Amino acid sequence: MSGGTTQATRAEHCVVACAEAWRRAGEVLAAPMGTVPTIGARLAKLTFSPDLLLTDGEALLIGDVPAVGTMAQVIEGWLPYRQHLALVATGRRHVMMGASQLDRHGNQNISCVGEWTRPKRQLLGVRGAPVNTLNNPTSYWVPRHSPRVFVERVDMVCGVGFDRAAAAGLSATRFHRVPDVITDLGVFDFETPDRTMRLRSLHPGVTVEQVVAATGFTLAVPDDVPHTREPTAEELRLIREVVDPAALRDREVPAA
Repeated sequence: MSGGTTQATRAEHCVVACAEAWRRAGEVLAAPMGTVPTIGARLAKLTFSPDLLLTDGEALLIGDVPAVGTMAQVIEGWLPYRQHLALVATGRRHVMMGASQLDRHGNQNISCVGEWTRPKRQLLGVRGAPVNTLNNPTSYWVPRHSPRVFVERVDMVCGVGFDRAAAAGLSATRFHRVPDVITDLGVFDFETPDRTMRLRSLHPGVTVEQVVAATGFTLAVPDDVPHTREPTAEELRLIREVVDPAALRDREVPAA
């Protein structure tokens, strides 16, 4: 590294955790939503997932890996909205969405807060969340882990969780997959017998007690919870000098 510390920040641990969601993804489209997931997808492309497809965030497939907020110099193809939807329907995309609410079964809400017939807050709307969760891998990024996000029951189901997919039957479960939930506190999955959320790793400096206190439902916690892996020196160089030299990651996840 060209100067600077080799000690990773909380934001950089989050970037690496997001990048790991696309490890061994092959030639699929990465669709990150949020600054840290975008940096993570680009880091994955530059390191262990070179076949990953990236877009400029609008309608172009890009062949290089520009810094976040700058224009690509290599354009590989055109990806209009209808073709993007075709990738979704055939499962050739791994999207990392946000969540205003998320419950223990992985049901996600980005539509409204409160009773849906008369909500207290109107949010984005359902958008493509149901199709995403039933057709291609859908992970979630939550930059502020709190009981307001991780709730016992979502006010409206947008992204489909494991319990609702199972209740709907084979047509819903055939391609349903929620591999990862990544927050500023740790990494979570649904690898439990009843397909409820489990703490998979803690970011350095975070305790199990902090995570439990910030979660509004009973979380599956193994006896021995590892730490999220440290970024390598080369990954830190790529994050700081190539992908995010403006340190936009620190605005989304401030220093602990």
